[in-house]
Amino acid sequence: MKTVHSTMLAVAFAAAAATATVVAQAQEVVRLGNLKFAHYGAVSYIKEIAPQCGIKVEEHVFAKGPDVMQAILAGELDVGATASEGAITARANGAPIYLVAGFAKGGARLVARPDAGIKSVADLKGKRVGVTRGGIQEVLLAAELAKNGLSMSDKPGKDVLIVYLAFADLNQALLGKNLDAIMQSEPQSSQAINKGFGVEVLKPYDTPIGEPVRTMVMTEKFYTEKRPLAEKFMRCFVLATKTFIDNKALAEKYVRETIFKGQITSQDFNDAIANSPYSYDVTPEHIQITTDVMVKYGVGKMAKPALAKDWVKTDLLQEAKKSLNVK
Repeated sequence: MKTVHSTMLAVAFAAAAATATVVAQAQEVVRLGNLKFAHYGAVSYIKEIAPQCGIKVEEHVFAKGPDVMQAILAGELDVGATASEGAITARANGAPIYLVAGFAKGGARLVARPDAGIKSVADLKGKRVGVTRGGIQEVLLAAELAKNGLSMSDKPGKDVLIVYLAFADLNQALLGKNLDAIMQSEPQSSQAINKGFGVEVLKPYDTPIGEPVRTMVMTEKFYTEKRPLAEKFMRCFVLATKTFIDNKALAEKYVRETIFKGQITSQDFNDAIANSPYSYDVTPEHIQITTDVMVKYGVGKMAKPALAKDWVKTDLLQEAKKSLNVK
């Protein structure tokens, strides 16, 4: 009798242990850093579908890309979403990160005041142009000005006077006529145009960078030491992105209502995503070209620029896409 009792106890303990393991696995947490932009919406959506991926995602929203990188360096995040230049600068300065996916492309626009008489980049000579310091928009602005033979500085004396402001403040400065033009992100550039205080000069994709890719980075530790969890997260990323690409109504509702709390219109959203479509992919070649352009124009203070092939790791992405039958 004692043997049966012992066996039943053993079975009960084993079952309890198994349940505890499942619960522990179900509550595996991924700490995600993100930014508040329309084209970062699918990244934000990962946390909504995380339970069906068998994980929990804690999203932390930051004002700009470098802030995400600071949090990664402080050990507060496992994964971060940022424009490519933020990731490149961080890696060049010793951040232990791998670039694992590209979640959107484009997302920049040169917008001028309607009364400023600016029809092309050449017309920026003698003007005040706003941009966010360290953003991919600054890299693109530098490349466009150089292409047109114009010099830039945030101090008087060059062809174009640069005014560094946060993304949220650029539109206000243009509206208040404190700036002649801005190199802005989405959906803010679409908003400026739709509200009538801005006109598009160009989408800055005719530099060697082409359409810049927004990038997903993982800490080396997360990538190597928590491989099964990293695989689950990447499948969840692909699933969230595919959902947003396939279901535009859901994507719009989530971005407009959940992320922007009704502050952007349907037209703002659609115009923004037309200029910054959701995607999955990134290549070492694209990251290398972006790195080279940054070095050339001195954007981002980099101790030692890294070779893209050494830290762009898309194996997790390829496995996730294959498992979900995504091309």
